Amino acid sequence: MKVRHKVEEKARDGMAMKLPVIIFKEDAATICYCPALDLSGYGHNEKEAIESYKYVVNEYLGHSAQQHTLEKDLKRLGWQIKRNLEKSIVPPPVTKLLANNNNFRRVFEKFDYKKLSTSINFPALSV
Repeated sequence: MKVRHKVEEKARDGMAMKLPVIIFKEDAATICYCPALDLSGYGHNEKEAIESYKYVVNEYLGHSAQQHTLEKDLKRLGWQIKRNLEKSIVPPPVTKLLANNNNFRRVFEKFDYKKLSTSINFPALSV
């Protein structure tokens, strides 16, 4: 399975990128999970799970940008940080995520899921 990550726009203060998320049910909860960021949200239904996920991503990006830890954290998750203006951050491929992320592998192998794309606005990194 090959997943493409499309850069939508490069802004002066960051970059918008589409990332895949998967939505699945576990017990009574609906979960929206982004393997590339290892972040999730949950709710009673898909709409609540997506809203929860958006909140978690915004909090994560805001906190890590404020603490200047975003670049280090993305590298820890397997992202490539390129030092050029064209495309400065590249998420890890799905094959690497499946090999290195036990949570994602468990969901991928054991649950029925739906794949969606979400747009994430990354703050500028010090590249």
